[in-house]
Amino acid sequence: MDEPDTSRALRLDAGALAQEADGGARRRAPRAMESADLFRGERTVEINHNGVIYRLQATRLGKLILTK
Repeated sequence: MDEPDTSRALRLDAGALAQEADGGARRRAPRAMESADLFRGERTVEINHNGVIYRLQATRLGKLILTK
């Protein structure tokens, strides 16, 4: 017997939870991007946010460190 496809149900439930948490207003999901696209082979990138430079660094263990 085939297993039911629960992935669609899980996505619908997640959307309902986000909508419920926001008081019923619809929200857009945050934009996602691959870290490799951000780093482009480097280990560190600088991010200018509101005139302040932040440094995002990838460690050898695959962790991310954000510093001001």
